[in-house]
Amino acid sequence: MSEPLLKLDGLCAGYLGQDVVHDVSLSVAEGEAVAVIGSNGAGKTTMLRAVCGLMPPSRGSVYFDGTDIAGDKAHRVSRSGVVYVPAERHLFPQMSVKENLILGAYPKRPPSSQLDQVFDLFPRLKERESQHAGTMSGGEQQMLAVGRALMAAPRVLMLDEPTTGLSPLLASEAYNALAELRNAGLTILVAEQQVPLALGLADRGYVLDHGRIGLTGTADDLRNDPGVRKAYLGV
Repeated sequence: MSEPLLKLDGLCAGYLGQDVVHDVSLSVAEGEAVAVIGSNGAGKTTMLRAVCGLMPPSRGSVYFDGTDIAGDKAHRVSRSGVVYVPAERHLFPQMSVKENLILGAYPKRPPSSQLDQVFDLFPRLKERESQHAGTMSGGEQQMLAVGRALMAAPRVLMLDEPTTGLSPLLASEAYNALAELRNAGLTILVAEQQVPLALGLADRGYVLDHGRIGLTGTADDLRNDPGVRKAYLGV
């Protein structure tokens, strides 16, 4: 495997002086899709927030393309190429689809070709480009959240629970779109409870349990692991 584009080394983070994430180390190579799977409350969101600059880690390092970005402000992390899509999506509900997408490229003014690429991936957004984001369905809002992140031209796309609030059909559609991005060479780190979907996308995965990495391996390794099958696949 090539040198990691994103690497966490002994990352600890939490709230009010209490760590929720403990000594997490993982890596994502350029062009690779990696899943972090775990139940609700395992620490997945805290880990991603610490990586993207929304909260400072209490200890450890976050290397992006060889540079330690741990503790950098969120806007600096995003502009360096690590772009985060939170589970809550955080769209601007009174703005149109197109306006939300254009804001994703801020402070740059995106070329029309960049918008066209997002519309090619999500034709439904093109159909609704003048619609207010707050009036869209959950699946459409998820498309818009990912599309807005793509407008920032990420080198690493990080997604927290991208299936939140989606029906099984829409969740599958969301992962089909992510697979297209992976096949086009985009580096992806996804944190997810929907383990079959996440492992279907990922090359490798990590199991996060009570804030610690308990297991790692290829997607096939994790899919066939008895503990993972019992805890997350119901078999």
